[in-house]
This record gives sequence, structure tokens and C-alpha cells, in this order.
Amino acid sequence: MQNGTLLAAVDLGSNSFRLEIGRFEHGRIHRTEYLKETVRQGSGLDADRNLTAEAMQRGWDCLARFGERLAGFKRAQIRAVATQTLREARNREEFLKPACKILGFPIDVISGREEARLIYQGVARLLPQSDQRRLVVDIGGRSTEMVVGKGLEAHAMESYRVGSVAWSMKYFPDGQFSARAFETAEIAAKAVLDEAVQTYRAGAWEVAYGSSGTIGAVSDVLTAAGAPVGLVTREGLDWLLDRLLKAQSADRLKIDGMKDDRRAVIGGGVSVLRAVFDLLGIERMQAAQGALRHGALYDLLAREQECTDLRSTAVQRLASKFNTDALQAQRVSKVARHLLLMARAGLSETGSGRFHRKLQWAAQLHEIGSQISHSDYHKHGAYILDNADTPGFAQPELHRLSQLVLGHRGKLRKLEVDFEDRGFVQQLLCLRLAVILCHARRDPDLKGLQLESGTESGRIFVLNCRLGWGEAFPQSAHLLREEVVAWQKTPWTLNVCGL
Repeated sequence: MQNGTLLAAVDLGSNSFRLEIGRFEHGRIHRTEYLKETVRQGSGLDADRNLTAEAMQRGWDCLARFGERLAGFKRAQIRAVATQTLREARNREEFLKPACKILGFPIDVISGREEARLIYQGVARLLPQSDQRRLVVDIGGRSTEMVVGKGLEAHAMESYRVGSVAWSMKYFPDGQFSARAFETAEIAAKAVLDEAVQTYRAGAWEVAYGSSGTIGAVSDVLTAAGAPVGLVTREGLDWLLDRLLKAQSADRLKIDGMKDDRRAVIGGGVSVLRAVFDLLGIERMQAAQGALRHGALYDLLAREQECTDLRSTAVQRLASKFNTDALQAQRVSKVARHLLLMARAGLSETGSGRFHRKLQWAAQLHEIGSQISHSDYHKHGAYILDNADTPGFAQPELHRLSQLVLGHRGKLRKLEVDFEDRGFVQQLLCLRLAVILCHARRDPDLKGLQLESGTESGRIFVLNCRLGWGEAFPQSAHLLREEVVAWQKTPWTLNVCGL
């Protein structure tokens, strides 16, 4: 990454959408611009967990403004992530397809644990280096993330479906505050968070930090009332609860340090935060400067290098966990990447290390389902990838990887993919051909084999074999002829010459 490069992160939260732009200089990212809009998508989920038309429009309008600011950025400079509301929304694709076009960049819906990991990265990156064991808590609109870590490494992370927007809607629906409503809301939050006690209890960490919306808002109010800057205490929470009860409603609440857009969700946020303090035995919590968006920015840097890309480590762990044949995976990966270099020669996207890396991951994982079934292992492998919480990956990335694993053998029409995506089709073809060429579980003879993909607009692949290759390897030749037939059921054509 060149010094001076601008990077941007977009956080589509349940309460607010945020845009953070920073300049990379000597290993650090320095803020150049920050935009935040209260969108409240989390309150736009109906009883069937569908986003309403109004909630979607609010999101699109905000992303249009962000997109205008990001004009001129390259895809490698941007990371846009969506959290709990879009994890829950049944009609999220109805929102996301226009949203990506409006923003101008892909939007990744990330899992709860991946959200927690990125939050910890964001918090840790903006703190001084320390060997202290840290607890990081982030109370969002519809989820609460908890992480225990040391330095830049998160050791335990989890996401719970409890948040300021969801709890405000459920327990303070008209913005009315009462002692009974707060008691009920706190008990309900503890019921959800109870399983966190064992991992995140006092004694498992030395210092507690709170990230983002709710904790930042509470900290601002307490600081305005004379408390130490950025510090949230039990006594402070008791004082704030008393002020809320005296106000009786969000509309009548007038308190220094509280922004207008926070009033509507402060009841739910405070009840969840009090539950966290009680359950985990917290006496003091420091408001952190870092948040999810900062973690997403630093994750962009890590993804630039294979040696620091957490996804590569996660793939290795998955392969090891499911006891795959490492030598065969390495063999298939080597051949697939060799074929991809030929297929993409002369095209506009040549030289993309990340593109080749993703094909390598698919090759490493193409047999992870073999411990479950010998005949249908590709289907089980795809299921594992679609349902695994895999550090570093967003859900769309894992699904694309799962489709490569599902499609590396058998019929192609079973895939849930767009065959207009030339890049994916090239990866898929090269993986399938590599599996065929390595079917005997030994290094294949590739001498004289050439793969061409024609022009960028064409849909024909040509595999040229040297004279006599088919006679020397009749089983491979037979499988290649079957592969030609398989591609006839798609918009693409594979021709094998010289058999």
C-alpha cells in the first residue's frame, strides 16, 4: 500500500450509516473525513422481518450521498459492510442490489462474529500498545458484540441479538420511560446475554472498553455532567437512569451532551448497557475511539498481502479441521492457477493476486465435505462454507466460494450464480479442469496444454492438447469429453482440441 493512498469504510448499521475516509501513512490510517447519518433501518423491519419500502428508501438516499463522495475511489480502496438488520432481513437482496449500484461498490453482509472481530480491530488499532487483557463491548441498534483480546488479537468474540433500537421499540414503544419498563428491559437483556457470563466475566479481562453508538452517547452525557472524559461507571448509569425516569418520556428529555437523534433509542441502549454491567461485574468502562469502520479500514491493508490476510489462515484451519488431502489440494491449486493464468492472458484484469488467491482457497477446500459423504462431498462442502462463521470472510464471499466448491464437479445448472460473471466462470472452469487433470492424485503432464478464452466478449474456451496426449492419458481424455458436454448446458462453450 502506497503512502498517501486514500481508503474508505462504509458501515451500514441498524441505527446509523457511517462513512470513514482515511489516508494511509507509514502503517497508520489518519482520518480525513467522517460522515454519519441516522437512518434507523433497524426500526424498519416489519413483523415478517422484511424491510419496509420507507426503510429501504432511507438507506438508498444515504448511500447516494456517500456514493457521490466516493466517486473516483477504486474497488480495492473501499470496504462496505452491513450488520444485524441486513443479516435478519428476509428481503435484503431487494435492498442490496440497488444499494450496491447506488453506492458504486459491493456491500458485504458480515456475520456477527466477523462484526465483533472487526470492532475489536478498530478499537485496538486506536489504543496504545498494551499487554492488558481487554474487554470490548459494542451495543448497536439490533445486536451487541463482545470481545476479549490482547494487543491486536481477539481471543473470544460473540454477537448477541439485543440492541438499542430493538429494545427501544419493544420495551419503550411510545418513548415512555417507567421504572417497570426499565426493569423488564434489563431482565430481558440479561436473558439473552446470560450465556456471555462464563467467557466475559470479570477476571477474564483487566480493562473494559465500549465502542460506538450507545456507549459513546452515554459517555458524552456523563462527561457533560462533570464525570471524567470518556468514563462510564455504575454510579453514572444510576444517575442517568434517574434522569430518564424524571423526564418520563424521550420527547421531554432535556439533558446536556445528548444529541437529538439519540433520544429515541436511549431507553433501550441504557437498559442493555446496565444489563451488561451487572452480568459481567463491570465497575468502569472507557469509551473507545475505534469502531467497526476503523477495523474495516485496517482489514483492507491486511487483505493486500497473503501472509497477513486472515482469510488464508481461516481456509487452512478449515481444511485441517475436515482432514482434507493436503497434497491433492496443493496439486489441484497449482494446476488451477496455472490454467487461470493462461485463460486470463491479455485480458483487462490480469495480475490480480486476490483473484488467483480465491481460486486457490476453493482448491484447498474443494474436498472438505469428504468426511461426510464420498459421493456427494461437493454438496456437503458447499453447505459447510455457506453456514460456517469463518474469520475474515463476509457472507457473499463465502457463498461465492461455496459455489466454486459445489460446482467443481457434476452438473453446472445446480449453481446459484450469474453465468454472465466472466471472472467466476473462468475460476470455475479452471477448478473443474484441474480436478479432472489431477483425478489420479498425482501431478499431471501439462506439457503442450494451452487454455484460451478468446476475446473479452466471447463465451468460448478452447483447451488445446499436444499430439498424442489423449492416447497417453485415455482416462483424462474421457473426462474432458464429458466436461465439454457439461458446459453445453450453460451460455458458455468448451472445446477440447487434439484428443
